[in-house]
Amino acid sequence: MKVKICGLHPLRDVQLCIDLGVTFLGFVFYEKSPRNLNLKDIEKLKNYNKKKSFFVAVTVDPKDDFIENIVLNNFDYIQLHGSESKERIEEIRAKGIKIIKTVKVKKKSDIDNYKKYNNADIILFDTPGMEKSIEFPKELISKIPKGDRFALAGSISQNNIENIADLGVSFCDLSSSLELDKQVGYKDHQKIKKFIKKVNEL
Repeated sequence: MKVKICGLHPLRDVQLCIDLGVTFLGFVFYEKSPRNLNLKDIEKLKNYNKKKSFFVAVTVDPKDDFIENIVLNNFDYIQLHGSESKERIEEIRAKGIKIIKTVKVKKKSDIDNYKKYNNADIILFDTPGMEKSIEFPKELISKIPKGDRFALAGSISQNNIENIADLGVSFCDLSSSLELDKQVGYKDHQKIKKFIKKVNEL
């Protein structure tokens, strides 16, 4: 199973995730988020040997200058969480970056919206809660498309990953469930290790 861990800090969390073989490491650029990254910390990312991991810039309706000056030089993928259209995705792709496009799902009919973004490299099905960790409706998990191009987010943890995998999910995205219980934005390294161990056992 592919794993993406989001809301990471360039100094605290990156080496652990690389060593554990986490496929995608997500860094948040959204001012309203408690996980929003200080641009000064981005330089630290250049110090790592990524091995088989990819760095992802998580954004909401990013401007061209941010993409060109920050994203292209430091990240392998850009994740689009806003109202980006298929045309906007094409504009961003043309700059030379791979795209993860988020599709927010409340009901079954929302799942089909991914077809509007078939020029994205990866589709991430998420709840409308953004970072509030709303659980993805169980009855809809089996309805999302299967395969390495499709990822699932929404209250995934060590406790339910086995059931989620049984429903055919092979790519999951986590953030808040891997944080310290009383410190939003701070990853709990023991939780990360236990989750990856569980995934490797599946």
